[in-house]
Amino acid sequence: MTADLAITGGRILNPSYETTFASRPGTVTVEGGRITGILDPTEKPSAREIIDAAGMLVLPGGIDPHLHCRAPSFPERGDFATESRAAAAGGVTTIFEMPISKPGVATAQALEDRGSLVIRDAHVNIALYGAPGLLEKGEVDGMAEAGAIAFKLFMTEAPPGRENEFEGLIAPDLATIGAALELTRATGLRCAIHCEDQSLIDWYTRQARGRSVEDWKRHLMSRPAVVETAAVAGVLQLARSLEAPVHIVHASAEASVDLIRLAKHAGALVTAETCPHYLLFTNAELERVGPYGKINPPVRERGDQDALWQGLHDGVLDFVATDHAPFTAAEKEAAWGNIIDAPPGHPGVEALVPLLLTWGLRGTFTLERSVELLASNAARSFGLYPRKGVLRPGADADICVFDPRREAVLNGNAWLTKAAEASRLYQDMPVGGSVHATVVGGRVVYREGCIIGQPGCGAWLRPGHFD
Repeated sequence: MTADLAITGGRILNPSYETTFASRPGTVTVEGGRITGILDPTEKPSAREIIDAAGMLVLPGGIDPHLHCRAPSFPERGDFATESRAAAAGGVTTIFEMPISKPGVATAQALEDRGSLVIRDAHVNIALYGAPGLLEKGEVDGMAEAGAIAFKLFMTEAPPGRENEFEGLIAPDLATIGAALELTRATGLRCAIHCEDQSLIDWYTRQARGRSVEDWKRHLMSRPAVVETAAVAGVLQLARSLEAPVHIVHASAEASVDLIRLAKHAGALVTAETCPHYLLFTNAELERVGPYGKINPPVRERGDQDALWQGLHDGVLDFVATDHAPFTAAEKEAAWGNIIDAPPGHPGVEALVPLLLTWGLRGTFTLERSVELLASNAARSFGLYPRKGVLRPGADADICVFDPRREAVLNGNAWLTKAAEASRLYQDMPVGGSVHATVVGGRVVYREGCIIGQPGCGAWLRPGHFD
């Protein structure tokens, strides 16, 4: 039988807990969008298309559970087409899109409307979060039935002028979060929570504005670690009390790691992520990049960074996500000298797979652990494993082929995100290779530096709607 695709000659990687194998040389065959075989290297299958992966790594496509596209609003910042194209170029085959848009994704109809844009425009698989903060059971149930991957809440206020983008997302106190968790718990889906205490932000921001310091220092001064950790502590206690599954997004502080560790030991239904920018940079980087490096929560200090690395090593933090948040260079540039009011966010989806595999190649983790942190653990946390996040017969053919034979550098100016000009943090960072090819649902969408798939190659990934 002739396969649709064969990826030959590479070293095939899986998570360390995969029961079939974790690492072996071989060939992957694909038919009808699914993996049909993991063959011995000596076998020479017949295939309509062949990727020669000799000397390369073949692994499950990256899964980024925290990404912002902005669609259908703000096309100048990005949309499902541009940001999913960027994901494909970075070896990421599935992204979870946060529900900040116009209108906010607080109803089943809004979710379905966005899903129609995914079907039309996506180059990779896209799953959608819903916003449960309106506290209407029918809408929460409706979003789950329509195919939401999870739900999202912010403990912070919406930025001035952007209130309608955050419809259903704002839960400013623990009582509101508790009411929302009771609704989301009934659906069986996780609720991801942005943990920063607004009252503390207000207090520290007033102090930061009044200090006579260089402007770049004011961001961390306005959101010190206690702003995050006080919120994390409350959410974890509430989740444990309600027995509700929660996900802590973009953990950035040492004490947050400690609190998550204690909650897990106590049996709380909690997962947690951190992001590459927290692992790689400290607040001092903002002296160089200014508002381009403003992210909420802020990049912090070396001690926080060390604790995050330890949290990844011991499993307290479940995976790495990017919080890819595109803004235009003009929007960032206008905030020089006024960093507190700068738009928060930085692109990063094109860096996820190269960075995690670099750490694996250089011995920070095993390569199998790198696969867990960039794909498999996210798939397990959100109920997608083993259809996603693993290479085995029957799994979806979402695959990254990575070439480690020569080092490369990250060049944000050449990224495919619409926000490439606003990418400053990762500029010229050396990495241990580059993405050679990306396969989504059995179709090659990126190969040797070129997007070759068309919009619509990706699927609206609805976990309750798997065939």
